[in-house]
Amino acid sequence: MATYGQINAENITSSTGGVISPNITSLRNRIINGAMSVSQYNGTSSVNIGTSGAGSQYAIDRWNFDFSQAPKLSAQQSTNAPTGFYNSLLVTSLAATTIGTSDYFQVNQKIEAFNTTDLAFGTANAQSVTLSFWVYSSLTGSFSGALKNSAQSRAYPFSYTISSASTWTQISITIPGDTSGTWIVGTNGIGLTVNFDLGIGTTYVTTGGAWASGNYGGVTGSVNLAATNGATWYVTGVQLEKGAQATSFDYRPYGTELALCQRYYFQNTGLASTTTNFGSATSISATQAYIQVPFPVSMRTGPTISYGGTVNVSDSNTYDLAISAIVTNQSNTNYGSGKVTTASGQTLYRPQTLWVNSTTSFLAFTAEL
Repeated sequence: MATYGQINAENITSSTGGVISPNITSLRNRIINGAMSVSQYNGTSSVNIGTSGAGSQYAIDRWNFDFSQAPKLSAQQSTNAPTGFYNSLLVTSLAATTIGTSDYFQVNQKIEAFNTTDLAFGTANAQSVTLSFWVYSSLTGSFSGALKNSAQSRAYPFSYTISSASTWTQISITIPGDTSGTWIVGTNGIGLTVNFDLGIGTTYVTTGGAWASGNYGGVTGSVNLAATNGATWYVTGVQLEKGAQATSFDYRPYGTELALCQRYYFQNTGLASTTTNFGSATSISATQAYIQVPFPVSMRTGPTISYGGTVNVSDSNTYDLAISAIVTNQSNTNYGSGKVTTASGQTLYRPQTLWVNSTTSFLAFTAEL
């Protein structure tokens, strides 16, 4: 049975000479970007979830939205946050959406199996975990979420209560380890998923507080944010840790948090005041060139490449050939390799530079789970 309540424990274990020393453990928090401080995808801009029609979308780093109807929600990085935090993830309902039996609106983080192997889920030695977070909503009542395995065949739905509207509330939920089911370990696949329910139909909800066989994202009877036009929900300080008690939030330096995010998504964005060189290229015809862009960290797997705005290639004779397409070509975990297309003007086998001169122009490399 899950336990719920406010977090009172401080991660303090010893004192020497009157100075209290924290128990510092590397990557105690399995959630990346739990303080919502990294937003490579959209900066602080609000984005409508599902405008492109796809079934999932990232609004800020590591936080993915799954949805069955679009666009019914918007999301963005916000500066509304409790004491000790600067950012949160804001979700706003765009319409009073009727939730069908098979509908789902949810935001989640998929945690890499390399980072969950020690939890031993699926074995007799499965370890308890504690999920803690701060939440704020214009609605009150019983909300829900779930922990799930990679195959979405095992789930632990949980409930949490928001008693006061538009007030930050700290939540702590302890979940026993799952001794059943199949859980991926020791690979770069999905170890487990932490899911928050924003409106889920009866097909994908069940009784909370126990492990269940099935693809469940929440608890029957929970508040459906998507059903109320203009309703808002904020979350920050999300932490998932091994053990039966929540500890203080595992703050990491911003550079460390950014690097952890860049394992899954790296966006190289232009500057407003000057030309930004992204990488090198070699023309293979009058209209195409191979590009290479080094990554700041090794990515989870060879990424797919995309771009936005105006991205150019140039050589010593031709300066501003805007690319019209890009496809991934032999990318690995350390270098992004792709083939770009321009209208014309390239010289066969001539070295090229890949560049932009706008903050709205970027190259993106995606290796999300």
